Amino acid sequence: MSGYSTVQLERRPGGVAVMTLARPDRLNAITFRMFEEWQEVCSEVAADDELRALVVTGAGRAFCAGLDLADAATLSGMTATEMMRGQESWANATAAFHRLAKPVIAAVNGAAAGAGFSLALAADIRLATPAARFNAAFIRIGLSGGDCGSSYFLPRVVGSGRAAEILMTGRFVDAAEAAAIGLVNRVVPAEQLLDEAVAVAEQIAGNSPFGVMLTKRVLQQNVDAPSLTAALEVENRNQVLATRTEDMAEALTAFREKRAPRYVGR
Repeated sequence: MSGYSTVQLERRPGGVAVMTLARPDRLNAITFRMFEEWQEVCSEVAADDELRALVVTGAGRAFCAGLDLADAATLSGMTATEMMRGQESWANATAAFHRLAKPVIAAVNGAAAGAGFSLALAADIRLATPAARFNAAFIRIGLSGGDCGSSYFLPRVVGSGRAAEILMTGRFVDAAEAAAIGLVNRVVPAEQLLDEAVAVAEQIAGNSPFGVMLTKRVLQQNVDAPSLTAALEVENRNQVLATRTEDMAEALTAFREKRAPRYVGR
């Protein structure tokens, strides 16, 4: 888990990986290379069967300040084709965390702005410190408020009315408000943030990998389900598939024997 220049990837006990954005002197602002490394991290975590959950956090006092101004200054000089090619790549970097079949927990330790806000939104679970702040900075620099998935994720998390206000004003949402509107699951003291996020990841990783994967997918699918019938179809299929696995049999045996299950991912 090395070879990255803008992030650090660490393996923790219990099947948990921690990705830390590692540009603290720039408030973990995103470079074009960092976008590439996000996709590389997701590919690495996806390919490692020993890893069952990913925690994302920032080094220093910020989570992620959004696109680095030095890189942002090059955007207006790009042709439309170059910009579209880049935009699609950068958006896919954020979407990679959403598409990852393993759960992602964002440990938001400070400001999450712009694409950094979108990164937090792409996670399945968000924990934050009292110093955390969120904003869609794009609108403040002449761009659309929707970027890197923010217009998709945010209404599903906080509702369309609140999402419209946040994306159209570009104002900051502090940690207390974020907790009140469901933008974060909870606020924890700064010194406990990473431990708490890892503990949540470990608790999830203690369940069967296949069951967790199906749960992430059914949540993503059924938030937009056209009907209860359609949602039940997906749930029913998943339960049938899960009963075919060795891990379900192991879970039942472990429950009867009053011991922790030993999952093999089959």
